[in-house]
Amino acid sequence: ALVVEPSRSFSAKNGRVDSEDRRSRHCPYLDTINRSVLDFDFEKLCSISLSHINAYACLVCGKYFQGRGLKSHAYIHSVQFSHHVFLNLHTLKFYCLPDNYEIIDSSLEDITYVLKPTFTKQQIANLDKQAKLSRAYDGTTYLPGIVGLNNIKANDYANAVLQALSNVPPLRNYFLEEDNYKNIKRPPGDIMFLLVQRFGELMRKLWNPRNFKAHVSPHEMLQAVVLCSKKTFQITKQGDGVDFLSWFLNALHSALGGTKKKKKTIVTDVFQGSMRIFTKKLPHPDLPAEEKEQLLHNDEYQETMVESTFMYLTLDLPTAPLYKDEKEQLIIPQVPLFNILAKFNGITEKEYKTYKENFLKRFQLTKLPPYLIFCIKRFTKNNFFVEKNPTIVNFPITNVDLREYLSEEVQAVHKNTTYDLIANIVHDGKPSEGSYRIHVLHHGTGKWYELQDLQVTDILPQMITLSEAYIQIWKRRDNDETNQQGA
Repeated sequence: ALVVEPSRSFSAKNGRVDSEDRRSRHCPYLDTINRSVLDFDFEKLCSISLSHINAYACLVCGKYFQGRGLKSHAYIHSVQFSHHVFLNLHTLKFYCLPDNYEIIDSSLEDITYVLKPTFTKQQIANLDKQAKLSRAYDGTTYLPGIVGLNNIKANDYANAVLQALSNVPPLRNYFLEEDNYKNIKRPPGDIMFLLVQRFGELMRKLWNPRNFKAHVSPHEMLQAVVLCSKKTFQITKQGDGVDFLSWFLNALHSALGGTKKKKKTIVTDVFQGSMRIFTKKLPHPDLPAEEKEQLLHNDEYQETMVESTFMYLTLDLPTAPLYKDEKEQLIIPQVPLFNILAKFNGITEKEYKTYKENFLKRFQLTKLPPYLIFCIKRFTKNNFFVEKNPTIVNFPITNVDLREYLSEEVQAVHKNTTYDLIANIVHDGKPSEGSYRIHVLHHGTGKWYELQDLQVTDILPQMITLSEAYIQIWKRRDNDETNQQGA
């Protein structure tokens, strides 16, 4: 058969094919693309030169190579292995090598969408209304947003926190739309903004309804965490979920241009509440009673009050009993949530010891955020080891009213004070080598799911309260929202 080459116009300067005519040629190699090996969750660098610059994915074997000119790694790969279809990971353009022409073909749109998913305002508005399963390229089905995250080595503490945050609708919606933050001015050389970009990319992958596989690898997100936390948080070493959550929210807030006092961001809009902290200094316990009595009249020992903001509330567990008799061996202590919330009722006093001095403190809430985070203090560190308190907290999953923890004048103006649970992070096992899993509510179906790294299973709401809850996110009911959780 006679093959007629498309007409080519040569540039007089360099004898190359004019760029317009090199485009949109029909490529005979499109059927060699292997979608099942494509994975865009890893760092976009050449597998040979390890450079980020001008990286291309080979769509036949899934590896990344640099450049496409003569003698470039992608060019050599195409000749050596007869792999011809490449995608520029930055410009999202497809090329056929070694012939070096651009391929324009609508059948490739699913690949660019996996690499860079985008969401319209309408799609974002509908995310919590739909319960439709998506089908991955390998045939497995998944619910967008309820997606397993790869455990690279020991990063399940970070996975659980990232999955919890991805199910907080206003935070998720902000990060799904890159236009919300892409024009934020940052000082030159600022690496912290990388966290914002990577978190946005991760949100879009977790909620992608057209993914090739039913799980996501948080590799690039976690590399940004290691870099921006100066290796405080690692992929290879188990970290603490509360420490990570606290650092991550504050780092996101400041990277988005937020400040401690004035400048707010989506992070403070969603999670920040405020409280009054009353502090009273105590005389040294070894002093004689009369001397203590006298000291209490001094100014230094009078109660002071400061207003403070918070991103999460730390709830203290009662000390677990040290000695158990034979019958009590199997009894795990339990405490109602409202008992440990009493810390914030403005009356309960708690003693705090510093190196030299002792203080009595009491707390009263003055503003409740739209999403309230509880961190249940399970770990106590002393000079020798970390100890874990296994006490089970009994909590209702819905309808927790926090009105009584507000001062009277605040109660009058604070209309909505009822919360429903939407995420519950659990720590299992010993303090140093335990593992994390998370329960999340899918708003569209009203069902609860348990996620542990790549495993995703549905779970009955009654089972959630039996776990060693460590971090919880509660959603405030606004404007008489009814409870849709069926629990």
